[in-house]
Amino acid sequence: MGLWNSQIKGEIHIRQAAVQLVAWATLLALFFAMDKRFDWAAPGQFWWVGLLLGWSLWRVFIPITSPTFRINLRHLELEPPRRDQWIPLFPDLLRTLGLGLILGVLARPQSSSSIENMTREGIDIVMAMDASASMLSKDFRPNRLEAAKEVAKSFVEDRPFDRVGVVVYEGESFTQVPLTTDHRVVIDGLDALETGRVEGGTAIGMGLATAVNRLRKSDAKSKVVILITDGENNAGQIEPQDAAQLARLESVRVYTVGVGTIGKAKSPVRQRPDGSYIYDWMDVNIDEPTLKAIAEETGGRYFRATSGAKLKEIYTEIDILEKTRFNVFRYNKRTEEFPFFGWMALICLSLEAVIRHVFIRSLP
Repeated sequence: MGLWNSQIKGEIHIRQAAVQLVAWATLLALFFAMDKRFDWAAPGQFWWVGLLLGWSLWRVFIPITSPTFRINLRHLELEPPRRDQWIPLFPDLLRTLGLGLILGVLARPQSSSSIENMTREGIDIVMAMDASASMLSKDFRPNRLEAAKEVAKSFVEDRPFDRVGVVVYEGESFTQVPLTTDHRVVIDGLDALETGRVEGGTAIGMGLATAVNRLRKSDAKSKVVILITDGENNAGQIEPQDAAQLARLESVRVYTVGVGTIGKAKSPVRQRPDGSYIYDWMDVNIDEPTLKAIAEETGGRYFRATSGAKLKEIYTEIDILEKTRFNVFRYNKRTEEFPFFGWMALICLSLEAVIRHVFIRSLP
């Protein structure tokens, strides 16, 4: 009789343990799923989960570890439970679920919805690029023009909220890309930029005047020209100082960049019949006083780029100086979601009471 009673108790403890594992797996899966959907206003309440888990382990798993149960375990033969055996297991399952859900209520799950209204004060930027033959000099890799194009493309990609245009000048100037927010078009325009499109020379005044003209009808809060050159003004009908005054009248800020190493550089001196160039070592002559005067006249700054790395630093500094300004209004609404857990806990505990006090008592 004692062995039979031990076997019966062993069967009950094993089934209770299985029920507790199912309950805790269900609770943990529910909390994990809710954690992705909700925020918890009082997450510290989940410390009670550890106490509840310990209580469940103590009630169910401790008897299984008793010496008496281990002695009789070899005599234990489990059979599929009958209806009158598995129905008594449900109250413990429902009670554990109900208590766990009450902890969910105490942790106060909340859903949030936010409305964001962002307005930005964009900047219109025109890059005036010197494309004269001297920009093919080899003191930059692979040459000045290609290095300037690559850095300019990175600059454009890092300013997604601004309109950007490209002006190209040699002995004359023309618009390569008008102001646009389609930066893919700007980058394609920079890729297509090459020397020899117009009459040779370096018309700094013409390039600046054309860039300012592209910004004349702009209603942006900030209007900027980045003018890049590697030489001196020796062509065109507009003097750089006159173009600078025009920029100041149109409230256009001009950043000037002199590109070229200090001393001599391997530069093109003649062009062959097939279009290629003959290179020789030539002095680097940049009209820095004029470039500084243009920047001071318009409220900008002058930079000297003696290498590709220095040119990148200059564009980074301009990017910092000309930050797009944002005005952001956020409205965040939080909704308490604990009633969901509360109703589920009430249903579980009510079902436990009904099964324990009605169905179990009525079993034969």
